[in-house]
Amino acid sequence: MKHTVKIDFVSDVVCPWCALGSTALDQAIANVADEIDVKLTFKPFELNPDMPAEGEDPIQHMIRKYGRTAGQVAARNQMIVERGRELGFEFNLQRRTHFFNTHDAHRLLFWAANEGLQSELHRALIEAYFVNGQNPSSHQTLVALAQKVGLNAQQAQVVLESGQFNDEVRALENFYLDRGINSVPAMVLNNRQVVAGSQSVEYYEQVLRQAAQAASSN
Repeated sequence: MKHTVKIDFVSDVVCPWCALGSTALDQAIANVADEIDVKLTFKPFELNPDMPAEGEDPIQHMIRKYGRTAGQVAARNQMIVERGRELGFEFNLQRRTHFFNTHDAHRLLFWAANEGLQSELHRALIEAYFVNGQNPSSHQTLVALAQKVGLNAQQAQVVLESGQFNDEVRALENFYLDRGINSVPAMVLNNRQVVAGSQSVEYYEQVLRQAAQAASSN
């Protein structure tokens, strides 16, 4: 008999560690699919909720926000690229021209969850930004990605232009902030256990099995 594990994966689509974590988690879920039924939902977290529409140069942003030198930023980026390759994810950070505001992307992800295609849209957003250097705040880009994964483009446009799900996204962001999640990725299993940071495929497999076993004994 399969056991079910519920996962809330709190992340932002312009967070490289979230890209690494969600990629590793996808592989872990596939590896335990015969024994565990995982119910995965992506929850919103905005790294830069006050980012203006035009965005900010990624190197200058890291220097300003975290006080790093250009050399430290370059070394960090190289580490991210290498970690990605280990997972089969090819970061093309040279195509990433800016950090962008992601609120509209999270609104679209909220809608996509209702349509049963949230994970597919999340993967598409991660690839669009980190591989192809696309702008996740652009409505044109968001609608195209929605259509690419099988969502209705006209409905996606309506969601974006109407401001729909703004309150729901803000409420979820505040919910996790109030519970002490102030950096991402953070994974909440069965509304109990929190796994912080980007972890390996093997580690995710281990915690999935532990969560399944704990759920079965309750």
